[in-house]
Amino acid sequence: MGGDHAPACVVEGALLALRDAPGRFSVVLVGRQGAVADELARLGGTPAGLTVVHAPEVIAMDDPPTVALKAKKHSSIAVGLGMVRDASAQAFVSAGNTGAVFSASTLILGRLTGVGRPTIGALIPTSRGRTLLIDAGANVDCRAQHLFEFAVMGSIYMTSLEHRERPTIGLLNIGEEDAKGNEVSQEAFRLLRASSLNFRGNIEGRDLLSGEVDVAVCDGFVGNIILKFGESVPAFLKAKVKAFAARNPLNALVALIAGKGLRSSLKELDYQEHGGVPVLGVRGVSIIGHGGSTPKAIKNMILRAEEMILRRVETQIQETLRAHHG
Repeated sequence: MGGDHAPACVVEGALLALRDAPGRFSVVLVGRQGAVADELARLGGTPAGLTVVHAPEVIAMDDPPTVALKAKKHSSIAVGLGMVRDASAQAFVSAGNTGAVFSASTLILGRLTGVGRPTIGALIPTSRGRTLLIDAGANVDCRAQHLFEFAVMGSIYMTSLEHRERPTIGLLNIGEEDAKGNEVSQEAFRLLRASSLNFRGNIEGRDLLSGEVDVAVCDGFVGNIILKFGESVPAFLKAKVKAFAARNPLNALVALIAGKGLRSSLKELDYQEHGGVPVLGVRGVSIIGHGGSTPKAIKNMILRAEEMILRRVETQIQETLRAHHG
């Protein structure tokens, strides 16, 4: 029931996932049974591998997360994550209220041993591929130990799902020198330098798009500002090209010729292509999608959840942190 176009887009996305991966997994749609049934009927009925679990309440996109979770214990978010906790499902996927999904994932699933703060990361396109920005907005105030844990979890994620061997780690800072930054940054630097991670030192904001590292570590305050700025870039570039084309016919021709290349380049920034982002550090798989997720984005979120299960990301995080903590 979560997202700007729920439940229509969610139901359609689930059907696309089952069609594109026949027999690999089953999907449980959790929400208001009548509304879900109407969408299934519109789309041709209920296929094999799909069931519906009734959840009468809905957490709206503008509901305060913790208040909503206490007041709406039978919401689709709470019921779905409860199924993962109780082992009747292996993963949870939602395009609903981001804060509510993150909070519920932490409260209902619980933290992995050794994780002070679960986190979310976001993949950003660079000139060398993609870099994981972590934390992307879940934790605005962090201690050095939290930043270290984000680096561990981000490294495992990039190894398991992006197939990077010994991912490089950078600590986002105001300068590249070892002693730069506030007390938290300096202590995090020391923890990372002393670890077995492939730590390359401090990086600056200008290093992100050049792909200097595979994982860029920061607190959620900084990470979310960077992420929201990045989301504004495609619309800005399109507006600049449109303004250029409007000046004269020759410019319009140049813009038309260049348009295909621009569209191809901007495709890398499209959240639909990559699905959602996982909550790392909790006991189970929980994927958070964009509120405007289309059926294609929902499908890719489900496929990302499957991949996280098969590659045992949760287990790897637990084992690695246990080793670092001795």
